[in-house]
Amino acid sequence: MTQFNRPKSLTELVTENLRDRIVSGEFDLGEQLSEARIAKDINVSRTPVREAINRLEMEGLLIVEPQRGSFVFSLEPEELAKLCDARVCLETTALTHAIKERPEDLADALSGCVDRMTAARDADDDGEYLAQDTVFHQHIFDCADNRFLNDAYQTIALKMAALRNRLGRHPDHMHKSYLEHIALVDAVRNRDTATALEILKSHIDRKEGSYWSDATEVVTAK
Repeated sequence: MTQFNRPKSLTELVTENLRDRIVSGEFDLGEQLSEARIAKDINVSRTPVREAINRLEMEGLLIVEPQRGSFVFSLEPEELAKLCDARVCLETTALTHAIKERPEDLADALSGCVDRMTAARDADDDGEYLAQDTVFHQHIFDCADNRFLNDAYQTIALKMAALRNRLGRHPDHMHKSYLEHIALVDAVRNRDTATALEILKSHIDRKEGSYWSDATEVVTAK
């Protein structure tokens, strides 16, 4: 059957542009977005911008309030805690399946990410490091071979990437995160599920100390 590559619509291009800018941290959490300003910035009419905003609202990255406007998502501290709890449930389940079903593929994929993280750290490229952090965790779902788990994860993956780009740049946090990624690769390579799960839980479910204080300050900014 012949396959055709359909060119992306203007709405799709605008959606990708706004999504990338939200996730990268260009806009603050809770910041109000102006359709007119965005349209002018990227030289398009307001119609594709409005359609893009509707799509990003469905993805959870934007909140549209009638009579007020469109705002980048923000979370109360208790909501952030619940998001972390959901992530722990999904990722630990996916990791268990991935180690059982495709341990070598998972270890190779995670190891490749750590190599790129190392190169990014050596180059002082925090943006690339954090992008590889996002890829690292997606590999766990890719190797779990369970599309329902992955579908569930995608409902929070963009929010997590956006939060990571706002919170993960602190040198102490990044160093600890880097060591935990290395330890997780070693546990997966050894097919030590119990240790891998312990590392992953600690890596995700950190609700104490300066990191959590910074996190709750960032997610409630508006």
